[in-house]
Amino acid sequence: MAIVTASKKACSVNPLKMSQPIGGSFAFMGLRGAMPLLHGPQGCASFGLTLFVRHFNEAVPMQTTAMSEVATVLGGHENLEQAILNIYNRVKPEIIGINSTGVTETNGDDVEAFIRLIRQKHPQLEKLPLVYVSTPDFKDAFQDGWGKTVARMIEVLVAPVDAVRSRDGSRVNVLPGCHLTPGDLDELRTIFEDFGLKPSFLPDVAGSLDGHIPDQFTPTTIGGIGVDEIATMGQAAWTIAIGAQMRRAAEIMQARTGTPFRLFERLCGLIPNDEFIAFLSEISGQSVPSKYRRQRGQLADAMLDAHFHIGGRKLAIGAEPDLLFDLSSFLHEMGAQVTAAVTTTNSPVLQRVRTEDVLIGDLEDLEELARSRDCDLLMSHSHGRQAASRLNVPFLRVGFPMFDRLGAAHLTTVGYRGTRDLIFDIANLIITDRETNHGPTPDTWPSAAVSCRSIRPSCIEQGEKKHG
Repeated sequence: MAIVTASKKACSVNPLKMSQPIGGSFAFMGLRGAMPLLHGPQGCASFGLTLFVRHFNEAVPMQTTAMSEVATVLGGHENLEQAILNIYNRVKPEIIGINSTGVTETNGDDVEAFIRLIRQKHPQLEKLPLVYVSTPDFKDAFQDGWGKTVARMIEVLVAPVDAVRSRDGSRVNVLPGCHLTPGDLDELRTIFEDFGLKPSFLPDVAGSLDGHIPDQFTPTTIGGIGVDEIATMGQAAWTIAIGAQMRRAAEIMQARTGTPFRLFERLCGLIPNDEFIAFLSEISGQSVPSKYRRQRGQLADAMLDAHFHIGGRKLAIGAEPDLLFDLSSFLHEMGAQVTAAVTTTNSPVLQRVRTEDVLIGDLEDLEELARSRDCDLLMSHSHGRQAASRLNVPFLRVGFPMFDRLGAAHLTTVGYRGTRDLIFDIANLIITDRETNHGPTPDTWPSAAVSCRSIRPSCIEQGEKKHG
């Protein structure tokens, strides 16, 4: 069991953590025709928008209530009203998702009351879903904002269902954590469909942020799950939640509709995917397609090939709790040692991370731990690249944001194929580092005396006899 501690520094020097309202806005981007709206100063939205655009290399919709100093003191009702009306009149969204920020939370804005007053004053907004989520950025982190927002979507948008009503046995609700990429969701969708199941992903960022070019420009999200489909999710036979951050959302879905749920804390690695495939076979009543038996064999072979390179390595990982748990568990099964683990917020899974201690801190903490514990490989988002350079160790980019490489949306680490590809990426990084930085050079050639002692002890004995 890992010991979880929090850094006692007065401030983050090199932040690892992304804020909670940004995570909430990210969840709203998985809905079709949505416009995320941050209730706070312009800087909050600008910072998040910059991260999303650099990560996905796409136009990302996000608006702000643009709170000034005066508006913050007097209350944000007028700013919120004006923002909602402008969005409604100009872009005609199917839904507006509102996340609070630290400024408006500190002032104590009652946004739910504001929304009721705005609806009374403007009847044209009666049928427009306005979903508000409290996500102050002075507490919690990215994955907390995502989890709270998905839970709130279910409370507001999913229609209640009578528990005794018959369900559609082929429908499955999927609640993915924010650590899964659009590529991961596409891989999971293929697996579900191969078992004859019809998945409804909430949110579905694969539909909106997978990098496809739409037929025409739209100022809102260009895909994702629709509000009408969300309303019928209570008719599904099962809910599958992926990542501990989605437990609360799955429990709310069960309480609201009676739909049972199964939580998979991770889907990277051989054992969790065996359990996942077996569960899909059980609920669908179908045998496992032969393609997955072959993919499983490929993964087992990749593990055999790569364990010579990965086994025994000392790793440093900085990531959100669910991603940290997923990666560290899988790499532990490959024989690696996670000797430095830093995360952003507390979570029930942290105590089960396969390491001695987990620190809730920043990238400076990760760098110091990696240096003191002589780590061989550093894994984090793109802001960790300078630390890896100073440590002169290979660096694997994981999580959000990833702005200095292309294709972040299509990286896949779930399923047999995704795990296999991740293994090859890590092993090849280690091989490249060994060939580039640890090969023999004239400076590291052993001296003649040392070489003679280490290779041919008999020649030393002969030399001593000759001079003796």
